[in-house]
Amino acid sequence: MGMSPEDAARGLFTVLATGDAALAAEVVHKDFTNREAVVSPAACSLPGPAGALASGAWLRAAFTDLSFPVTDLVRDGDRVWIRLHMRGRHTGPFVHYRDGMLLQAIPPTGAEIDSEQVHLLHLRDGKVVRHEAVRDDLALAGQLGVFPPGPAVQLIQDWHATERAARAASVIAEAAEKAAATARAYARG
Repeated sequence: MGMSPEDAARGLFTVLATGDAALAAEVVHKDFTNREAVVSPAACSLPGPAGALASGAWLRAAFTDLSFPVTDLVRDGDRVWIRLHMRGRHTGPFVHYRDGMLLQAIPPTGAEIDSEQVHLLHLRDGKVVRHEAVRDDLALAGQLGVFPPGPAVQLIQDWHATERAARAASVIAEAAEKAAATARAYARG
């Protein structure tokens, strides 16, 4: 007997926090899609466990001690709503992309983050097949010193002017590709 839909939902966030490729193969459907991947490296849009592993690598590149404590979870048939907090410390560049290209890079601030989020997960065959989210990105921007504009805004401008943002985007995209490649070792033929 497989794991419950609730455990599969929790498992997805364990994959994001840890990069556990074996767990990704267990909880992420081969047809998995992530609606939120539009602001991530291109590898995060890959279907299946590869995309989930790449998304985790992208987040862990920006935030150490990444965790997703769950505060609420509701299941209705093949859908699970999970309310949680994304927590960690901003120790690496937090790079946003659009169409696989650098949009913005927020240099490390050392700030502790705690962002409340609600995720809607669709399941098929006992695995997560689709991910959507509602996040409090404005609060996260405030925790990173980006909103309202403060010293972090000057750091962002400096990073872009000196090409550090482009270099960071390239390094993080490569790390996401490598994380996605680990899914192949756990793919079932």
